[in-house]
Amino acid sequence: MQRVKALLIIGVVLLAFSGCASAPVTPTSTAKATAADRGDAAAALAAKMVGKPYKYGGASPAGFDCSGLVTHVFQQVAGMVLPRNSQSMSKVGEKIDKVDLLPGDLVFFNTRRQPNSHVGIYIGDERFVHAPSRGGEVEISDMQEGYWKKRFNGARRLLNSD
Repeated sequence: MQRVKALLIIGVVLLAFSGCASAPVTPTSTAKATAADRGDAAAALAAKMVGKPYKYGGASPAGFDCSGLVTHVFQQVAGMVLPRNSQSMSKVGEKIDKVDLLPGDLVFFNTRRQPNSHVGIYIGDERFVHAPSRGGEVEISDMQEGYWKKRFNGARRLLNSD
């Protein structure tokens, strides 16, 4: 008799808890994004910063330098904490060839007679977003323009492919 009572109690408890069970989880927009999604998000956020002022040492929409723009975007999109200068950033992630660039990849340039002295975020179609210089604003530039074409140093992918 006690065994029957115990089984009955267990059955009632299981029945009660089954009413609290949640429905099966289905993927939503809050599910973990793919690397391509995160790269697109990084490119889109960088593009939204166009027109923000250049500020030496700046890493917020109040003002950016080149590496500050990159650190801000990747912190917001992927929660990544990156080195705070372009030369250190050039050692992070996976080295990729120019022909393999995807939105969200980092592109590096020699703008001060020093490799990797400038960094931007590739957005596609041979274009990148960057904070170019004092007195300027965050802008989109074409990598095929003579100035940028001859100063291109390389590219890195921080958001690994899935």
